Amino acid sequence: VQLVESGGGLVQPGGSLRLSCVVSGFTFSNYAMSWSRQAPGKERELVAGIGSNIGNTNYADSVKGRFTISRDNAKNTLYLQMNSLKSDDTAVYYCGKGSRWGRASDWGQGTQVTVSS
Repeated sequence: VQLVESGGGLVQPGGSLRLSCVVSGFTFSNYAMSWSRQAPGKERELVAGIGSNIGNTNYADSVKGRFTISRDNAKNTLYLQMNSLKSDDTAVYYCGKGSRWGRASDWGQGTQVTVSS
């Protein structure tokens, strides 16, 4: 099982980023997936989840209306579109396999998102 995140970087407050997570080693379309994040000195927290059925999504209150989770099962890829970014969104973002609620069986290596002027 491999999960490889990309798309992080430095962005100004109010800006946007799109994270991607390309997976291999399992049948992607059969599994719920999630994005979580961990800021320095804080515990990892769930950001968003999506079921194997693309219509089922869930979000942390802190990102509702700003972030959108999606998936392309044909490309084995999970996405996180992040708009109206705030400094509080600064963290390492991880994709996880197997749960919409962050209780993943496998994690990627993470991608750093820094929101700063």
